[in-house]
Formats: sequence, C-alpha cells, structure tokens
Amino acid sequence: MPVGLFGNRRKGDVRRLLDTPDGPVPAGYAPGTGVDGTVAVYFADDPRKLYQLKQWLPVLERLDRLHPVTIVTRNRHTYAELDTPLRTVLAPAFPDLVQLYEASDFKVALYVNNSVHNFHSLMQRRMLHIHVNHGESDKVCMVSNQVKAYDRVFVAGEAAIRRHRVALMEFAEDKLIPVGRPQLDLRPAPVLEPSTRRTILYAPTWEGENASNNYTSVDVFGPLIIEKALAVPDVLVVYKPHPRVAVSPLPDIAAAHREVVRRVEQAARRDPSAGHRADESGDILAVFPGCDLMVTDVSSVGLDFLYLRESRPMFVADRHDDRERLHTDAPISRCADVIDSATVGALTETITRRLAHDEYRAARAAVRGLYFGELAPGESTTRFLAAVDDAVSARDAHLSATNLEVSA
Repeated sequence: MPVGLFGNRRKGDVRRLLDTPDGPVPAGYAPGTGVDGTVAVYFADDPRKLYQLKQWLPVLERLDRLHPVTIVTRNRHTYAELDTPLRTVLAPAFPDLVQLYEASDFKVALYVNNSVHNFHSLMQRRMLHIHVNHGESDKVCMVSNQVKAYDRVFVAGEAAIRRHRVALMEFAEDKLIPVGRPQLDLRPAPVLEPSTRRTILYAPTWEGENASNNYTSVDVFGPLIIEKALAVPDVLVVYKPHPRVAVSPLPDIAAAHREVVRRVEQAARRDPSAGHRADESGDILAVFPGCDLMVTDVSSVGLDFLYLRESRPMFVADRHDDRERLHTDAPISRCADVIDSATVGALTETITRRLAHDEYRAARAAVRGLYFGELAPGESTTRFLAAVDDAVSARDAHLSATNLEVSA
C-alpha cells in the first residue's frame, strides 16, 4: 500500500474533503510542491472502472518516453490498486487537486472516460484537455455533450466522427482528431492453448449505467447462447464477459452469469479434452488469437475483434429485438449474424453454417475501414503520440503568445 495514504489526516480542514469528514490525505507527492511531468492522465473513479484506465497503461508508458506522464487519481482505493511504473499521485479533495495543478506545469491532460469528476480537472486553464475515451463502440454513452468541454477529442475513425455529428447540436467538429485505436497495436501473449477444435468466444458486455446504455445479452440470451454454442460439433467454447458482469447488482444478470459459468464448467467436466472455459479476468485481447468465431453485444469488444480478427465471423446479440435500430446505430451488425428472439433458437445451425461458409467476410473489411480507417498495425500508436506531441506544442505556443501580448 502506498505510503501516506491514510496517515496524518487533517480532520478540521473541511475544504479538502471529497466524500467523508475523515477522508485520506494526498499521497505520492509532497503537497504544496510541484510534480514533474508534461502529461497528466486524470482518473477520478473507484476501482470498478479501473479497467478503463488499465487498457491505456502500455500506450501511456510509451508516451512517457516522449513526454513524462503522471497519473492523477482521486480515489484512495484506485490509487492503492493501480500497478504501473508510471508516476501516480492521489489528490483526493478538490483543493488538493487545485494546489497540485497550480504547483506543477502539466501541459496536457488526458481523460479516459466521461466521469462527472472530470470537471474538477477541467478548471485548470494552463493545460490543453484531451478526451481519449477507453474504447470504440456504438454504445450511446460514446457520445456525450461533455466532449464540448475538452479542447480536443481523440477518436478512432470516421464512424466516431459521424456518431458525434448525428448526436450533438452546435458541436465544433474540428475538435475531433482520428488516431485509430492504439491499444490494438499491443500484442499480449495468447492465453488459449492451441486446439484442433473450432474456438467459439462468447464475450458479452455489462448492463451499463442506465437503461438506455444496456446492451448486454447475458440476462436475455446468455445461457441459451452457451447451450447452442456447446451443441456445435467439434468446438471449444470460451466465456469471457465484461469485468462488471460478474459483479452486477442486477439479480437477473447475476443469476444468468452464474448459469452461463455453470454450463461451461459442466461441459468442461463432461469432456475434459475439449478445453471449455469461463474466464472472468485478464485481457480480452489475449483471448482473441486462435478464436474462430465470436458472439458479442454492441460493445468495443466487437469492434476490437473486427480490427484484429477481420477474417473471422461474428455474431451480434440484440436484446431489444429491433433489427432496424441495430443496423442504424451499429454498422458492425450489418456484417454479422444477429441474435435476437427470432434467431436464437437456430443458433447452433447458424454457427455451424457460418464456420463452414463465411458470407460476410468481404463486408467486414469495408466496415473495418469505416471504424478504423486503413491504419496498419503500429500506426495508431504513432498517430496518437504525434497528436499528443502536437497538443503539447500548441499549448506552449499559446502561452508564449499570450505572455507576449501581456508584456506588450
């Protein structure tokens, strides 16, 4: 546990408190002194959302070689759990954050989500603020009016630009900067052993923060999807849900998740040589290699699979049974088989047929370009680093020009 996380609490200084009258004090730096670094990566949320930041860490470590990076956290549990060689500080109360920024000379701030606490950081006027998000998907939460508060918004490609254009009113579209998806340049070691069986991956998303952002298939189709997948001849079935599915507070989703895990484990016991498994932790990108087909929901996982495994068929589940809406909101569904109440009954036969004849392969290549452009592996990271470097230069140029005006 980082030193200073709970010690020397100043109970009487109520201006410092973010949540409780006995809150933690700053850690990872000496309050009142500046912290070295060019880029501040701001993350205010608790560990339940830490997956949003963790997927960026290898890219940020690469950025650190060009511009020193400091991760600024606000939650003591997140600070304690975060494991990275990057410098990490805890500024739990708003006055702590203000003091940290005023004493330091960060030039750019990066934001990996739409947390309401991001506005605490946006008050700093001597930085350029850049929203990078934590994935590329067609979920409604991917576009928020909050992006108007940032100086620049990094997006994957043309699909994201169109998404903002359709959803937002009076938005300055020139804020949008396509950089691809740097995380997909990473190549984590595969976690699945080589198999002579066809591997089917079921990777559903979670229920979201509200009903409009609920795309999960777990409670609607989950156990049946697993049953139908296991019935396909000569397959290995892998269940890899979103990290928040296993801890869902919704009884129906929690029960369906447990039932999916039970069925996978039962199949594994029945046929130990098959390799069926339920994997509730780890990097989803490490599961992709070797997968022959994926079943997923509207989520970033589906688009990541499209980018990395374009040659493999996909199925997209639609809990809303609204094919027209799905095709409009999620272009990826136009090059995939759709699972809904009308098609789930024949899923075994459809998967079997798709493994033998992939009729959507050419369409996936075109849709991949819509989401990610024509970037080759490695080019997203290069473009991201260049875009951050440009922002650093722009910030310095702006302050220099401003100082000249003031002195004149």
